[in-house]
Amino acid sequence: MAKHQIKSIGVLTSGGDSPGMNAAVRAVVRTGIKHGLEVYAIYEGYQGMVEDGDYIRKMNWDSVGGILHQGGTVIGTARCAEFRTREGRRIAAKNLIEHGIDSLIVIGGDGSLTGANVFRQEWPELLAELVQAGEITQKQADRHPYLMLAGLVGSIDNDMFGTDMTIGADTALHRITEAVDAITSTAASHQRTFVIEVMGRHCGYLALMSAIAAGANWVLIPESPPESDHWEDDMCQALKASRETGRRHSIVIVAEGAQDRNGKEITSEYVRSVLEERLGEEARVTILGHVQRGGAPTAFDRNLGTQTGHAAVLHLLNSSPEDEPQVIGIHENSLTTAPLMDSVRKTLQVAEKIAAKDYEAAMTLRGSSFKDAQRTFNTLVQAQPRGAVAGQKQLRILVMNCGGPAPGMNTAVRAAVRLGMDKGHTMLAAQNGFRGLLRGDIQEMNWMSVSGWVGRGGAELGTSRKVPRDSEMPAVAQILEQHNIQGLLMIGGLSGYEAAYKIFMRSGDFKVFNMPIVCMPASINNNLPGSEHSIGADTALNSIAFDVDKIKQTAVASRRCFVVEVMGRYCGYLALMSGMATGAERVYMHEEGVTLADLQKDLNNLIAGFEHNKRLGLIIRSESADLFYTTPFIASLFEKEGGDLFDVRQAILGHVQQGGAPSPFDRIQATRMAARCIEFLSREAGKVSPAGAFIGLQMGQYTFTSLGDFPRMVDAEFSRPKEQWWLKLRPIASMMSEPDPAD
Repeated sequence: MAKHQIKSIGVLTSGGDSPGMNAAVRAVVRTGIKHGLEVYAIYEGYQGMVEDGDYIRKMNWDSVGGILHQGGTVIGTARCAEFRTREGRRIAAKNLIEHGIDSLIVIGGDGSLTGANVFRQEWPELLAELVQAGEITQKQADRHPYLMLAGLVGSIDNDMFGTDMTIGADTALHRITEAVDAITSTAASHQRTFVIEVMGRHCGYLALMSAIAAGANWVLIPESPPESDHWEDDMCQALKASRETGRRHSIVIVAEGAQDRNGKEITSEYVRSVLEERLGEEARVTILGHVQRGGAPTAFDRNLGTQTGHAAVLHLLNSSPEDEPQVIGIHENSLTTAPLMDSVRKTLQVAEKIAAKDYEAAMTLRGSSFKDAQRTFNTLVQAQPRGAVAGQKQLRILVMNCGGPAPGMNTAVRAAVRLGMDKGHTMLAAQNGFRGLLRGDIQEMNWMSVSGWVGRGGAELGTSRKVPRDSEMPAVAQILEQHNIQGLLMIGGLSGYEAAYKIFMRSGDFKVFNMPIVCMPASINNNLPGSEHSIGADTALNSIAFDVDKIKQTAVASRRCFVVEVMGRYCGYLALMSGMATGAERVYMHEEGVTLADLQKDLNNLIAGFEHNKRLGLIIRSESADLFYTTPFIASLFEKEGGDLFDVRQAILGHVQQGGAPSPFDRIQATRMAARCIEFLSREAGKVSPAGAFIGLQMGQYTFTSLGDFPRMVDAEFSRPKEQWWLKLRPIASMMSEPDPAD
């Protein structure tokens, strides 16, 4: 069948709102207009489609300006009982035909997408009925014989197959983690226990991941109820043991769909009553409720919505009517498509398995990473390590930071120390990187040494960018021999990788260097080889996005352009990703360079925009984008040429980007990477030639790359990987920020 020529697209949000929906709507509208389509927003979801009136509105480029950072959905959402009936869908079809719409992009959950697919299947019959009733002409029906459909998953629950992350889940996880962090401080002050209920329906993602990110003591999720029928005793015993080690508070997280092995509901109030009765201490319940849905979306959700919205339009343009509708999602850091109804069926299977008490199958459907996360959490919350594993060589492992500070370093150290001790290893730590190591400033860690570190910013062990000189290598070897170090975990940036590489390559010169070595990427610059994400980069990106949101508010009030400088050295990751997340009109980064022609073109666009009642301008510049065209220079140039039309100010965000509590993403990745690093060191122990490697998240998997490959993978001159995956997003970011093509 020939490809159906699409001329108009309708976009709607349906079901529960989720942060990031506005980014998706913006991307659909601007991508559609860029490709010559008419784009309509259907307000109030299926309700607006049925009622029509002013609910179906043609959009222009500026219709979606200024919505990127807003929570919820600006085009509204509503439940619609009428659309669930055939008569309601017949009316909806008539309304779409009258606007010339025969392609839909639906942003919602499984129910919304299922309803859209039923509508698509009935479309030819509905049009035939409308023609027979004289409500539309045969000519109208012939122009729109098919309804094309693509789905985006907007759901805070992260419960949909076909995508690794749903739009809104990352923001919800931020809200929960921030709330638990705040509650933890008051709980510790009063030596009190808090029970916190989170959303998620039949999906325990938010509960489990927030428990890992916030360092909770116990978690209850629907997919994996407690093993024992006497789980209350196990929970109370675990919390009591934790208190006896010196912890001043206890946090229990309960998913709203939690139940025991017999299918009996476990409520937060029941958990509270059990804790008070059996532990004899005060307990409080906090039900976070819809605060988890609200507020400005995170940088991740803004960029996810932007990428998937853009991809959905391109997918429809390149599809044929006989093609099965697809869900546009993300997997392994790349956009993917998956059959819509197959994704819905698999999603519903999890709830069916839980209802049938087949919890093993439910966990299997969630995936291996979900299972691994639960196992890691169960280890971290123990009051004491279990000790040596049978047949496992016990090591003396040194943990150290090297490089600039990155949020999440403390999380990584905490996880490594506890997971290492749980395997029977002796865990040691060097203070202040190699500066401290060369002074012999090494201490043995215990289980409680890292208590409270999970959400703490900075680097409690200290860090430095010092890389030992060749002349200092004998001293490094001597210190390691004195402490009988048998494995090394290096957490940090390129300085740490370079130092680890030097040790690895000198293993033939110094016997003590012939040990397993692993590097964990921790750098806000996200400029490390072998990993798509470095610990700390997500926190820095969110810091930039939320600071720029505030800057934009002042700019709107004063008809002003801001030139914002962000960190990153010679790597433009933070600049590009924050530019896409904040709607910057231009991003300058070293990978592309800056020319006078660029500046002239961007200045002309600014002038034209402000002449057409534009109220703000935003330029993002990476700190080392160009040696001569600096942030002050660009600001001065634009200020001079802007005249009375607009003011220009510069904002150099500086080291605030390195500070603050790590984001949930950085905490979770630090914990997961630490678990795999300890497994790597344990596995390599005792080999004649143990491996040296750096871990990374690549294509959705944690992989190890030999330290011997470090030089060939790095652009030594500019301290960044030779291949940077995120550069493929440049065209999307550029298109979204272009001036209105109609001008």
